[in-house]
Amino acid sequence: MAKPINGSCLCGKVTFSVTGFDEKVAHCHCSMCRKFHGAAFGTLSGVVGLKWHSGEDLLKHFVADNGTTRTFCGNCGSSIGFRAQGADLSAIELALALFDDDIQVNIDTHIYTRFKSNWYHITDDLAQMPKGRK
Repeated sequence: MAKPINGSCLCGKVTFSVTGFDEKVAHCHCSMCRKFHGAAFGTLSGVVGLKWHSGEDLLKHFVADNGTTRTFCGNCGSSIGFRAQGADLSAIELALALFDDDIQVNIDTHIYTRFKSNWYHITDDLAQMPKGRK
């Protein structure tokens, strides 16, 4: 069994662990991710073996007009994750910045770059996709 990888929100009231991450991970530049994370892009990943340790009752959910759900800590406001339309909480993609332990992920692309902020310039060699993954 894989060693748990621990994460938490800013106030530490929401804690969780996972045992792994999706094989591919992208930096998302869509306007919703930018606003949700308060940054030039959001970096989230699907996870394996998610276990909530505390604070699951503090999670709040915002459903956007397109049916996607953004989840955050109701106490400190930390961005927790994203779910596709109709997806259960168990299918959440977690914000990678929440992890307290070192993580091994392969960030391979920038997605939704047609919505990228004008003040951020992509300078790495990762693929850039105007929309989501094909």
